[in-house]
Amino acid sequence: MSAFDQETFPQLLDAVDRFIRQRLMPLERQVEEREEVPPEVIAEMQEMGLFGLGIPEAYGGCELDLMQELQVQMAFSYTSPAFRLVFWPNVGIGSKGIVLAGTEEQKRKYLPGLATGELRAAFCLTEPDAGSDAASLKTRAERDGDMLVINGTKRFITNATRAHVFTVMARTDPARKGADGISAIVVERDTPGLHIGKAEKKMGQRGSPIGDVIFENVRVPVSNVIGGEAALGQGFRIAMQVLDGGRISVAASALGMARRLIDEAARYAVQRRQFGQPIAQFQLIQAMLADSETEYLAGHALVMQAAQALQRGEDVRTQAAAAKYFCSEALSRIADRALQIHGGSGYVAEHHVERLYRDARALRIYEGTSQVLQLVIARAMLKRYED
Repeated sequence: MSAFDQETFPQLLDAVDRFIRQRLMPLERQVEEREEVPPEVIAEMQEMGLFGLGIPEAYGGCELDLMQELQVQMAFSYTSPAFRLVFWPNVGIGSKGIVLAGTEEQKRKYLPGLATGELRAAFCLTEPDAGSDAASLKTRAERDGDMLVINGTKRFITNATRAHVFTVMARTDPARKGADGISAIVVERDTPGLHIGKAEKKMGQRGSPIGDVIFENVRVPVSNVIGGEAALGQGFRIAMQVLDGGRISVAASALGMARRLIDEAARYAVQRRQFGQPIAQFQLIQAMLADSETEYLAGHALVMQAAQALQRGEDVRTQAAAAKYFCSEALSRIADRALQIHGGSGYVAEHHVERLYRDARALRIYEGTSQVLQLVIARAMLKRYED
């Protein structure tokens, strides 16, 4: 149950919306140029309780339910992704494994700090040779008595340079192939042998660092396995649970970004005049706006349906994949139309649409590329026809 009811949640959402429009949006260009969210803004996020939105009340969080989380996610995705990605790993993939499957000791140790933002989280799955094929990961955690010794490299990890707590997917049973034998392990930043690579230069989403996390004989207790020793080998199942919610979350983010692009394009079309009238009066401009609005509404319905099913405890692997696939692809089409409506002005950095166009592109890649998600959807479909 959420800590917010039908009366108090709209108040939270209203406060979030004011914070975004009055405080964050004026800073978008600064964050883009300096590639850093100002520390005072992060402190304000902590004061608002944003880091603990998805963490249970018992551990100091706000305990929003999934539908409420998605509404906040869509709201924050209206502005630069860098702002949301300061705290969202604590809400989503960085903490969900502990929330869903952690031992009571693990929850008490980590969740309160994650809820306040004193601790930042990161989720380490992708590797140099294992991205879409997550079951082929090579990072190993070999047992040595009551300890696990971790060796390997994780790549493109969001928040790598500022995280304190890493959920690491590693193979604890090398004799078992594929998804079997993978465990989810909590590793703290100051553990000897853990090294953080440089922040990568990215096409978009600047101000949200990604980088390598390198493990060289990193020793952690077996008790750091999420769920305890009994959960050894269950990490891939935990990861898939987290990623189902993560894919719906990315789809919701795509919707927030799409809403901003549509608003920017429509306002420009109303103001920009050619041939003696606003370009919004031209039918081909109207067609691009109509297509964008229709795709936004269709994506919104798909996300809500998948989220409601997940909240009921249903298997939503296909629905989550479909929502993320459709919304991320639709976002790219909407971004392209928005830039086209702006014409030459859209191609220069003076207008927000140039940055938004670049920011949008990443969503077709992470939490499962569009091509991998097509396979997930198709394979589930075809099973219905095999009997």
